[in-house]
Amino acid sequence: MSEVSQPNASRPAPIASARPAWLSSLLRPIQAFRLKYLPMVMVYFAYGALGLIDVTRDMWIKESLTLTPAELAGLGVWLSLPWTVKMVFGELVDSVPILGSQRSAYVLIGATFTAAGLLTLAGAAGGWLTFARADQLYILGAMLIVIGTVIQDVVADAMSTEVVSRLDATGRPRPDAEVRTELGMVQVLGRLALSAGILAVAGLSGWLAGFLARETVFLIGLVIPLISIVGVFLRHSTSIERRPLDWRVLGGGIAFGATVLGLALGGVPFAQEITFTLSMAVICSMLVLVTRKLAPNTRRAILFTSIIIFAFRASPSVGDGYFWWTLDVLKFDEAFYGIMRQTAAIIAIAAMWMFSKQLTEYSVTKVLFWIAVAGTILSLPNIGLVYGLHHWTETTFGFGARFIALVDAATSSPFAQLSMVPLLTLTAFYAPAGHRATWFALMASLMNLALVAGQLQTKYLNHIFVVGRGDFAELGALLITAVTLGFILPIMAIALFGRHVWK
Repeated sequence: MSEVSQPNASRPAPIASARPAWLSSLLRPIQAFRLKYLPMVMVYFAYGALGLIDVTRDMWIKESLTLTPAELAGLGVWLSLPWTVKMVFGELVDSVPILGSQRSAYVLIGATFTAAGLLTLAGAAGGWLTFARADQLYILGAMLIVIGTVIQDVVADAMSTEVVSRLDATGRPRPDAEVRTELGMVQVLGRLALSAGILAVAGLSGWLAGFLARETVFLIGLVIPLISIVGVFLRHSTSIERRPLDWRVLGGGIAFGATVLGLALGGVPFAQEITFTLSMAVICSMLVLVTRKLAPNTRRAILFTSIIIFAFRASPSVGDGYFWWTLDVLKFDEAFYGIMRQTAAIIAIAAMWMFSKQLTEYSVTKVLFWIAVAGTILSLPNIGLVYGLHHWTETTFGFGARFIALVDAATSSPFAQLSMVPLLTLTAFYAPAGHRATWFALMASLMNLALVAGQLQTKYLNHIFVVGRGDFAELGALLITAVTLGFILPIMAIALFGRHVWK
């Protein structure tokens, strides 16, 4: 049995010119939705719903593990690496059916990995897995969850390029601008589904962490992989492009993965930095292979657009030290973190929904410039909290740290999702038939490699400005440096390459 989306000649209903702009924006995602998107949407929703365990996991790490913020940032590098070898899974999804399936079987495999990771975390927290230390079991469980998520994400990405027909009802090619806009809306719907998953569990994650044992919450999380599996059974049996294995991509990806594993386990000095450099070389080489048939001006536009978004996503974060500071000094608890995540998720969905037109039709440079500016401005309250802003606001205006943190979390939440839509649209538009999963996986690998670069910078900053359990003297300098780099990197990339990008 093989699968793909049936061509869909239907188009979003035209919007009456007399309709208010706000109403048009509100109705746009609803008008764009098609039932054939549902399996893809359910995979993205399940990805977001994994946030059910986030508060419990973060609290358990602080309470029961011995890892420092710098070590956690370094571990984040290794946990990001499965995302950088998505091309291996993409090549398999494009070329190797399992029991006749190139989509559903891989979703089932990914869900199995995710469930195994959740069981590992539950066993570590509950003490009934004893073959390794809790720190090691955490790493194993987290890695299994990441691998399961990557496999399912590869399938969902491939489906997001297949659900939009390139032909109209008469079999003629549709205009490029029309196809690109529809693909952009599919990407917006995917991000909305991801945000909806986050929203569905955000408040619950804090409540569960406050009332249930850590082990129990991880076990409850087993319901999340079932969501993806249900989506599999809603998928219609159709046919997709199938081609022979490209051993340059698959073999190169496997060799690269084996090298990374050897570096990780071998105690090689600067293993993460070597791995990052190798990753860049491998992924860029494979992208050259896959894009060789595109027109030169298209390849240049993709290159410069990718550089700008890479710089945006490569910005460092503060690390876990700030979270620990809010627990120890500001006395935030699990329930409040649940409220913050719930509020942030609502705002993220609202922003994605209302700005769907701008995200699908405006230039990449304009979108990312304003996201970078707004993100920097909205980071200032966090810096203020470290330096006692909440004491002044409480005395002067009657609100303190919790209100400031809640407003900041709500207003800054949409930016990570918003920043990805332009590149996802570009990637979907140029995805070649028969290579859709591989092409999407390679571009996603490049963008996730940017997150590795950000994690490396976070690790370096946490070595320079040391923050630990109960030791927060250098937190302010760490936060200011991270925010400054988060502004400078994307703005410089836009200034250097913005005039060359895809419009």
